[in-house]
Amino acid sequence: MLEARNISKIYENGGVRTEALSDISFKVEKGEFIAIIGPSGSGKSTLMHILGALDLPTSGKYILNGRNVEATSDDVLAEIRNKEIGFIFQSFNLLPRMSALKNVLLPMAYAGVPKNQRLAKAKEVLKVVGLEDKMENAPNQLSGGQKQRVAIARALTMEPSILLADEPTGNLPSHQSDEIIDVFEGLNKKGHTIVIITHNESIAKKTKRIITLVDGKIVSDEPNI
Repeated sequence: MLEARNISKIYENGGVRTEALSDISFKVEKGEFIAIIGPSGSGKSTLMHILGALDLPTSGKYILNGRNVEATSDDVLAEIRNKEIGFIFQSFNLLPRMSALKNVLLPMAYAGVPKNQRLAKAKEVLKVVGLEDKMENAPNQLSGGQKQRVAIARALTMEPSILLADEPTGNLPSHQSDEIIDVFEGLNKKGHTIVIITHNESIAKKTKRIITLVDGKIVSDEPNI
């Protein structure tokens, strides 16, 4: 369902060329649970931005559900981000003055989903992540782990092809990190395709496949048995 084919990314600043990614190739099949790991400066964030259609490669192809992402218009890229990819970020990105329920409703409102359908779906996904009793709580009334579960629920609302999580446990203590990985494991068992970008090897070991980046290159791509 997802293929990176010979992707490279080069940044130029003041005549200085920096190759953030060099000839990256891999596939993600439907239902996989993958960690992309590597040290700081390995190219993880650059790759995440490309997989999330937030940036384009300098060369190579990125194919999502049979569509060449790097060859599409800005409008199509926006549609891909809204409908095909569910983003989960380290900083949660919740609106502080809105309840958990209203935060989860937002993507559907922007997409024009009818109001009655929005409400039913938001309640459904909050139940999936175990927050049916926290729907009316504001973010400041939630723990870090609960905030991240709201963010996961929000990412699920448009039924994306892939969940893309960037350091989703980076701001959490260890017991809440375990809580979030348990949520991801449960979602994967239900058939969701999940890619986690992380530097944390203990988090990566909870996934089913580990891709390791060093200096913008894939140095290993192994099943996690």
